[in-house]
Amino acid sequence: MVGMSASKSVCRSIVINHATVRDRADMPTFVRLCAERGIETVSIWGDEIERVGEATALAALRTHGIAVSGYNRIGPFTDEGLARAPFELERAARFGADHVFLFTGGLAETEHDLFAARKRAEDRIAQLLEMARRVGIKLAIEPLHPMLVGDRTVIASLSHANKLCEALGSGIGVVVDVYHVWWDERLEAEILRAGQAGRLFGFHVNDWLVPTRHLLTDRGMMGDGIIHLASIDRMMRQAGFEGPVEVELFSTDWWARDPAEVLDIALSRCQRIFRSN
Repeated sequence: MVGMSASKSVCRSIVINHATVRDRADMPTFVRLCAERGIETVSIWGDEIERVGEATALAALRTHGIAVSGYNRIGPFTDEGLARAPFELERAARFGADHVFLFTGGLAETEHDLFAARKRAEDRIAQLLEMARRVGIKLAIEPLHPMLVGDRTVIASLSHANKLCEALGSGIGVVVDVYHVWWDERLEAEILRAGQAGRLFGFHVNDWLVPTRHLLTDRGMMGDGIIHLASIDRMMRQAGFEGPVEVELFSTDWWARDPAEVLDIALSRCQRIFRSN
């Protein structure tokens, strides 16, 4: 394990997303492992709360003094997913989350009109924002990679996300996940655009492997792929983002490994890559 006395001050600037180790660590185990490594903030998932029960999940966070950054999630934007939105917002508030992620889903079955799907999603986000304002919690748009438009999202660029946030006003912002946006030639400009408006809510780190075997479940550990992570980190800091880096891996390879080992490696990589930024 990473020596806690040597790494604790660095670890305070790192958030771990439960998705990184969720296959082999339920929420109480995940929270304990993070606390043992000096991690003070995590991002959580509603389905993982339901696996152990809300009382158990809240108790784990309180016992270890762990705060919540992001809450995953509202969506997909089906009738069923939207019907759960008030419950998800209220639960996120009970857990003290900073923001709730929006997951639009892709095109509806047999649908081919992407423009209509985007307009429908934008209208629904406006409605969700009104709910979130009443609850007192922020909404976060995380643009996903364009190759996921068909089945997972209709918001696939920071440009689109920024434009939508500007139209909707306060209480909504963006999360920059390097896996999804590293390729964008407008990345620096769009990060700055969000930062100047105070809409940079999070910064998710991982890596893009070559070759990539699966678009969803083959993310790389930081430093194992081709993303220049330090340069994107500098873009975030220059845009005014003062928050932590958040490790979020969707990887069948890493999920199969011991969660403690995964966290130790992730912390070590973050210390090496982001310490000087």
